[in-house]
Amino acid sequence: MKIKEVIACLEDFATPHLQEDYDNAGLLIGGRDEECTGIIASLDVTENVIDEAVRKKCNLVVAHHPIIFRGLKRLTGANYVERTVIAAIRKNIAVYAIHTNLDNVIDGVNKKIAEKIGLKNLRVLQPKKNILKKMVAFAPLKHAEAVRDALFTAGGKLGTYSECSFNAEGTGTFKAEEGADPYVGEIGKRHEEKETRIEVIFQIHQQTEIVKALKEAHPYEEVAFDVYPLDTTLNQFGSGMIGELAAPITEKQLLSDLKNNFHLSSIRHTQFLDKQISKVAVCGGAGSFLIHSARAAGAQAFITSDIKYHEFFDADSEILVADIGHFESEQFTTDLLADILKDKFHNFAVLKTEIATNPVNYF
Repeated sequence: MKIKEVIACLEDFATPHLQEDYDNAGLLIGGRDEECTGIIASLDVTENVIDEAVRKKCNLVVAHHPIIFRGLKRLTGANYVERTVIAAIRKNIAVYAIHTNLDNVIDGVNKKIAEKIGLKNLRVLQPKKNILKKMVAFAPLKHAEAVRDALFTAGGKLGTYSECSFNAEGTGTFKAEEGADPYVGEIGKRHEEKETRIEVIFQIHQQTEIVKALKEAHPYEEVAFDVYPLDTTLNQFGSGMIGELAAPITEKQLLSDLKNNFHLSSIRHTQFLDKQISKVAVCGGAGSFLIHSARAAGAQAFITSDIKYHEFFDADSEILVADIGHFESEQFTTDLLADILKDKFHNFAVLKTEIATNPVNYF
């Protein structure tokens, strides 16, 4: 099996188009066409993880956090990033990162957190915009069904509904000039053709394939179509997650459960409000930007990490905000990555790192 097959599996689960603008997900080190001898799943990539991959005869590390996040101008071993990259290159270990795109899918990082808390009826807290487009194509009546079927292979899905389209009949006109090879009509004469207008919605990363499918299925030499960006959101993509507990609990019980389920020694949190907690919002990693969204969604508690001092004030005595630590919030992502790959590659070596990569210690 080649590394590109592993990448295809991961990107089918969380397309790179879902990553945030500041991110650097994808294949960071190594070649797609290299044979894959084994996979190490990890939250982070460090020199120790690279050494572990070598020991276990795995030549691919799949991590959540990109080891190369900002531009590298030199590789001199001056810091842990440079040393890790040098080690990976020297030891022929490929490194793939699946970061904010894994955060932004409904079955990704935040679902894993929500499951550990015991939340049900899960939904994305802040749906992502600008990930949909609409294609409008025109096909002769007798070819409309074949064109629709081709478009459905690459798009036409909205939530849990597939083969979604809108169709209307009308009349198209064209005049074939010298040098054309028209499917219908004559050179130099205006032709009228009864056509079907077909509208299909697709995700932005599907555009190349959907245009290709249209042109291959369409009988015309020159295919008329339009592509429009849409501001519509899809509820299966976006930041954070919100859900309900099976039964209301106290604020102190929630924090106690967090300490047990996430193996925490301490939790930073806002003041107790003497509220029963039934609806909880979560965001793996740095999630302070979602405090207002959690409040607006009616959550009584918001679980995240990396909250700065002044950002705790954003709770405004309306919601319990708990910072459980960056690593701690995302620690089960390693399990998620291993599960995704094992589900696809049943008889292949997919291992979870045994290296403790958390750089933060508590005294």
